[in-house]
Amino acid sequence: MAFDRFTIFPAVNRHYLYIFAGGMWFAVGVMLNNLAFHWLQEFGGEHRILYAILGICAAIIIFKFGFVKIAKKNIKRIKEVEGKRNVFTFMSWKSYLIVVVMMIMGITLRHSDLPKQYLAIMYIAIGGALAISSIPYFINFIWELKS
Repeated sequence: MAFDRFTIFPAVNRHYLYIFAGGMWFAVGVMLNNLAFHWLQEFGGEHRILYAILGICAAIIIFKFGFVKIAKKNIKRIKEVEGKRNVFTFMSWKSYLIVVVMMIMGITLRHSDLPKQYLAIMYIAIGGALAISSIPYFINFIWELKS
């Protein structure tokens, strides 16, 4: 890893951007699912499996109609990178603004009075979609290494 002379963030070759981006998406997805399944476990009740299944179904829909498009856009952006770049260049600055808004909404909801078993559905949906959407990044990393 080299350091860019204009920034404190490490600069890496393009193929490492796939790992960084995919790793971030996967890690956040796992974190959200971990929270959600913990809430469902605390909730108990006979409906917790139904809530988990609803979240998983929603995750597939969100992946197919939303996050996969964002992942493809980011992958296209990474493919255009020449030489070493800042590790955070896998997304545009506008995408980072969206991430901040989503984080604020998630934190606000987590600390709201909404019952956690219902919130778990949304967390499983978003977390699952993020985790599934990380796969194209890892596939592109492997292709990049083979070429």
